Amino acid sequence: MYDIIILGGGPAGYTAAERASSKGMSVLLIEKQSLGGVCLNEGCIPLKTILYSAKVLDTVRQASKYAVTANDVSFDFNKIISRKNKIVKKLLAGIKLKLKKDNIVILEGKGFVLNKKNDDFTVVCNDQTFSAKKLLLCTGSKPIIPTIEGLQDIDFLTSREALSAVELPGRLTIVGGGVIGMEFASFFNSLGVKVSIVELLDEIISGADKELCGMLRTEYAKRGVVFHLETKILSVTETEVTVLNKNRERIVIPTDRLLLSVGRKPRTERFGLECLQLKKTKNGGIWVDENMQTSQPGVYACGDVTGYSLLAHTAAREAEAAVNHIAGEKDRMSYKAIPSVIYTNPEIAWVGYTEEQLLKENIPYKILKLPMSYSGRFTAENEGTNGLCKIFVDNRNIIKGVHLLGNPASEMITAATMAIEADLNIDQWEKVVFPHPTVHEIMKDTLYTVHDASIKRTKT
Repeated sequence: MYDIIILGGGPAGYTAAERASSKGMSVLLIEKQSLGGVCLNEGCIPLKTILYSAKVLDTVRQASKYAVTANDVSFDFNKIISRKNKIVKKLLAGIKLKLKKDNIVILEGKGFVLNKKNDDFTVVCNDQTFSAKKLLLCTGSKPIIPTIEGLQDIDFLTSREALSAVELPGRLTIVGGGVIGMEFASFFNSLGVKVSIVELLDEIISGADKELCGMLRTEYAKRGVVFHLETKILSVTETEVTVLNKNRERIVIPTDRLLLSVGRKPRTERFGLECLQLKKTKNGGIWVDENMQTSQPGVYACGDVTGYSLLAHTAAREAEAAVNHIAGEKDRMSYKAIPSVIYTNPEIAWVGYTEEQLLKENIPYKILKLPMSYSGRFTAENEGTNGLCKIFVDNRNIIKGVHLLGNPASEMITAATMAIEADLNIDQWEKVVFPHPTVHEIMKDTLYTVHDASIKRTKT
C-alpha cells in the first residue's frame, strides 16, 4: 500500500513524486515511455537545444556587425542532433538519480486503474497489482492530427520526428503558426531550409500580443519564411500542399516535408479512468479544482491532462499544489501569472493579460510601450534591432500584463511574473532596484518614462 500512485513521469509527475517523498509519503511513479515526459524527450529541452545551435550560427554570421571577422561559417546537422541527444540523456540521468535518492519507486510500464474500493485505489502495471490512498494523474498530452485529404498517404512529421531528423529538407511546410510551429520555423530557416507556414487564423501565435506577433512575423518574412495566414489546407501529397487562402484562391505550395504543429490534446484514454467517472472539461481535459483535485475524492490531475495550460512550468506548480493539499497544507493553484515564451530569435515572452483579454473582460487599461533599444545593454548586444516592451496597467496603475519582443525576453519575464502575481502597481515596481546595465531595466524605464502620457482605453 502506497500513500500515492502517480501515473506519468513528466514535469508534473516527477515533481509531485519529489515533493511527496520530501513530506514523508511513500510514492510509486509509473511511466510507460521515458521519465521527463514530452518536455524532456520531444519538446522543451531538445527543441531549445537545437534552437541554441541555430542562434549561435545566426550570431556568427552577423559577427561583422560587432567588428568581428568570421570566415567559412558552417554547421553539421548530424552533430546538432547528436548534441541534442546527449543533453537529453544527461538530464534524464539526473532526474532518475534524484528520484532514486528520494526513495521513490519507479516502474516502467503502462499503469491501468482497476478500481476504487474502500477509499483506496488499485492500479495494475506489468501484471502486478498496487494500491494507494491517493491517485495522481499526470498522463500528459498528444499531438492533434487534423483531418486532411491525402495525409494518410504521406510520411508527415510531428515535433517528435522533426527532432530526430537525419537530413534537412530543401523545402518544409509547417501546418500551424503557433509556438512550436514558429520555433521549428526559426530553426530550419537558420539552417537554410525554405520554410512556409500555413495558419488558419489571421495572425501567428494565438494568445500572444498581436502587435508583437506581427513584428516577429515581419522579421521572419525578411529572412525568407513565407506566411499563409487565414489559409486552410485542402489536400497534401509528398511534394505539394494545396491550400485555400482568405481570397478563396487555391494555391499549391511545393514542399519536401510536411510538419504538423496544430496543437496538443489531453491524453486520457486507455488508462482505465472510466471506472472513476471523472468530470471532463469542454476540451476533453480532466476537470480539477484549485487544489488540482478531480470530481472523484482522492484523485488529482496535473499537467497537460487537464487541458488548461500545456506548459511544463505550469505542470510543476500544479504538482506542488496537489501534493501540498494531500499533505494537509494550505495552498491553491493560481493561474494569474503564467509566463509564456517563444524561443525564436528574437524571443517573445509574455505574462498576464493581453489587450484582447482586457477588452473582453471590460477592464479599463493603459498601454505603456518603449522600444527595447532604449536599453543600453540591449543596443550593445543587438545591433540593428529594436524589439518592444509593452505593459498593460489598469485604472489603479496595477500591472496587468507584460509583453516582450527581443533577447533575452525568456530570462526577463520572471520579474514581470512576480510583479503580476504580487499585484504590484507602477509606483511599487518603480521602487525596485534593477541592476545596470541589464536589458531588464527596459521594464522599469517603460513604466517611468511614458505612463503619465498613456491613453486610457476601455471596451467599446
